[in-house]
Amino acid sequence: MAAGGFCKLPNGTVVVALNLPYGSAGVRVLVHAQNRARALTRLRNLGLRAIYLRGNAAPPSPDEITAVLHHPDGLIWRTAPADSGVVADELWRPIRALLRQPPVVQQG
Repeated sequence: MAAGGFCKLPNGTVVVALNLPYGSAGVRVLVHAQNRARALTRLRNLGLRAIYLRGNAAPPSPDEITAVLHHPDGLIWRTAPADSGVVADELWRPIRALLRQPPVVQQG
């Protein structure tokens, strides 16, 4: 199950953040939508079918909210940190970049 959370904005919209498994590391996906159900529907329509938001364990930070609000698509991602810290040197990318590339799996 993916960790995630949401934040309701003053204008009534929400920003949903999800940590999803992808390859050897996970990704943190941010979605801006009218409500939580629409945010999850946007991800499901892109092919990420088994996406659920249970609880509010990992809500988006103020910096993440700003990043997704300033992106024209309102749907961005970056590599999730190994711990709950913030990765400052990696930029947010549009979701199209995630869906184009195959996941990298490390052989051990």
